[in-house]
Amino acid sequence: MATALSSPPDTGPQRGRWVSLSPRRPEQVELRCWWSLPTEGSPRSAVLVLPEVFGVNAWVRGVATRLAEAGHAALAVPLFSRTAPDLELGYDDDALAEGRSHKERTRTAELLADLGRAADWLQGQLPGLPVGCVGFCFGGHVAWLAATLPAVDVTCSFYGAGVARGRPGGGPPTLAMLPSIRGTLLCVFGSDDPLVPPEDVAAVAEALEAANRGRRAAGEGTPPHRLLVLEGGHGFMCDARPDHRPAAALEGWRALLDLFARRG
Repeated sequence: MATALSSPPDTGPQRGRWVSLSPRRPEQVELRCWWSLPTEGSPRSAVLVLPEVFGVNAWVRGVATRLAEAGHAALAVPLFSRTAPDLELGYDDDALAEGRSHKERTRTAELLADLGRAADWLQGQLPGLPVGCVGFCFGGHVAWLAATLPAVDVTCSFYGAGVARGRPGGGPPTLAMLPSIRGTLLCVFGSDDPLVPPEDVAAVAEALEAANRGRRAAGEGTPPHRLLVLEGGHGFMCDARPDHRPAAALEGWRALLDLFARRG
């Protein structure tokens, strides 16, 4: 079990609780997730929240809280349950190295299996509600994988580095999985992100437009995929990181809520 190398920052009150999704088969592992529900009214949708390499820490739990305050049930899902099931790190260099070491040991098939189980759990808790997904950093990359699941209707990927260059565990770029996404995908990047160079953004833009052309030609009514580039570097959404940009974060948050409102 991993030990945090630095304490995650205190981001204020976080409404929710820890829940454990028990394994159903020998190859599965327990998923320790953070579960947040609106305090008033019924949820408009159910959302998978996928963390950065720092685990389901205070900031990620805060994202779930904000989604709940906006009327969405939110389940923050760990991505390193096989190597660090309770990982919760801060944002210093040692924490980054620790988180990246676990990221390098992830595999696409295992991530998809875990996310599929989490989506099934959401549908069991809130039958009939649309399921969305939002991910940040490595979670933004993994959000592309989650978007291929039949249960996931809409996905927002924030600065998902590496989608144009590879996939967890090796293989063709995750970008090649775009035709398998039946719902709507919003990709948000920072204009000065060193982990997502301009050529990667261009590759994502070209792929999204090609997929949209195919949908229009087929007469599909699914809302088109979108690319949004905001002023900032990597991690600009997170107010616990040095690259936080309040104006870009506000715009990104509005785009996220608008996306879920349209599909919720």
